[in-house]
Amino acid sequence: MQANPWRIIKSPPAIGAWNMAVDEAILLEIGAGRSLSTLRLYSWEPACLSIGYAQSIKDVDLGALHENGWTLVRRPTGGRAILHTDELTYSVIAPLNEPRVSGSVLESYRQLSIALLKTLDMLGLKAQADPHAESPQNSLGPVCFEVPSNYEITVGGKKLIGSAQARKKEGILQHGSLPLFGDIARIMQVLHYNNALERTEAATRLLEHATNVETVLNKKISIELAAETFQTAFSETLELTLIPGDLSPVEYRLAEELVQKKYANNSWTDRM
Repeated sequence: MQANPWRIIKSPPAIGAWNMAVDEAILLEIGAGRSLSTLRLYSWEPACLSIGYAQSIKDVDLGALHENGWTLVRRPTGGRAILHTDELTYSVIAPLNEPRVSGSVLESYRQLSIALLKTLDMLGLKAQADPHAESPQNSLGPVCFEVPSNYEITVGGKKLIGSAQARKKEGILQHGSLPLFGDIARIMQVLHYNNALERTEAATRLLEHATNVETVLNKKISIELAAETFQTAFSETLELTLIPGDLSPVEYRLAEELVQKKYANNSWTDRM
């Protein structure tokens, strides 16, 4: 592939509704031909539970969510629930004709997984990516990191990066979560279970199937170091010239509108 200019945006921590609105605003402007393909790296504040595009709101224990002081957002992509805290999130947003994400859904996952594997290798993690015929959207489990996904990234047989993708006429949006440290089973506190035993069993299953960077390396990696490593790995692996940038004025305005009309609106969050 020929080296292409892409934009890289390193966003400050933000609420869930803003994070999702920004990703969609960038997608709309890329579709209009006014923005470069973009690698965006960001985090969440406060902690936020995100649910997939087609996931039932009934999976969420709203009372427990509010008691914990965590927020809720519905993603524009598929997959299952993720608790975004102590992590780095990446998004790749590009037009449909961008060769690095072109082809079938499985092919685009495969191509981006190469860059994700390089990122983890540079951080000292020996990971692998295996194709799965079943996408996370079709799994019955409520938690993203408990179920297989296309070219999921695993270390020692445990899932480390959970990703999801949306394909629109404007282009492709893929974003994913790299948990860096902390208790990954905290998510069970805010999901609906019939009783305490079910919740405990679900937490046990999650810990059997998922992990984070600190657990594998026995040390913490900062969000800043993880972001720098993502930038280097994506640039080298996908042969990109990454140009530091920020949202355009139009993207910023679109994101504000999307927060109000969609991502912070119950008509979207509670729609199913």
